[in-house]
Amino acid sequence: MDLIVYSPDIARIIDADEALEQVASGFVFTEGPVWDSKRARLVFSDIPPNRQFQWTEADGASLFREPTANSNGLTMDDDGNQLNCEHSGRRVSKLGLDDGSLVPVVSHYEGKRLNSPNDIVVHSSGALYFTDPPYGVKSEDRELDFQGVYRYDPKSDTLTLLVDDFDRPNGLAFNDDESVLYIDDTARQHVRAFPVNPYGTLGEGRVFGETNPSVGSGAPDGVKVDVEGNVYMTGPGGIWIYDKTGKPLGVIKTPEVAANLGWGDADKKTLFITATSSIYRVRTKIAGVRRF
Repeated sequence: MDLIVYSPDIARIIDADEALEQVASGFVFTEGPVWDSKRARLVFSDIPPNRQFQWTEADGASLFREPTANSNGLTMDDDGNQLNCEHSGRRVSKLGLDDGSLVPVVSHYEGKRLNSPNDIVVHSSGALYFTDPPYGVKSEDRELDFQGVYRYDPKSDTLTLLVDDFDRPNGLAFNDDESVLYIDDTARQHVRAFPVNPYGTLGEGRVFGETNPSVGSGAPDGVKVDVEGNVYMTGPGGIWIYDKTGKPLGVIKTPEVAANLGWGDADKKTLFITATSSIYRVRTKIAGVRRF
């Protein structure tokens, strides 16, 4: 594995001799990796062809769904449903993996259509947090003049705008005790950390970690956190890793531009990476948070 080391502390997280393995390839632009524990498989989006694929250790990659409304970010809720951020659908939808049902969850804010939901995470309360940049919508079709980060409460069917000052809000992830929500800003090349208030709203955010574009191609996009509070973010050159204080520890270099990442396998110590035309994986020493 090609590893840039900024701090010797990176050795606690990943072994420099660990292999970065390409497990599938031949796609157009992969995104949204999520591990389906019940079926021991990885599901991910291939955005331009309007498809989702599944990957298993035994069978490799195969077509899972088509069409997908150009899905991007994916996650699972506590009932085992798959949640989809749909670019062309301009909504969040829910796929019942047991019965195949597909239902809309949220598509409008104050009567106006969302831009194109990008990435999503589920809080232990059942609330959904998602970002809404305009990557999947033409400028003339936009109904909102901002790019929001939202909280949707399925119990009350309420959509709350949490933050609207991002340039390009993208990946997001909670830390293990859900006291902090990390959100990437792709255009500004950094990730921000927001304290989570008791009722699910966010406090004042701060820049948590910045990247260096000179390292390689790519920008902040997907983000995940492990159980010790270390933050993993796609960025220039590959996967940037920070400790819980925001200190950069190192970069896992990827052969292609990395867009997103997700924990997998039963122990949540396999990091799956969606990188342009391929899926890669690498083993870590620390498990990812349960909510990913």
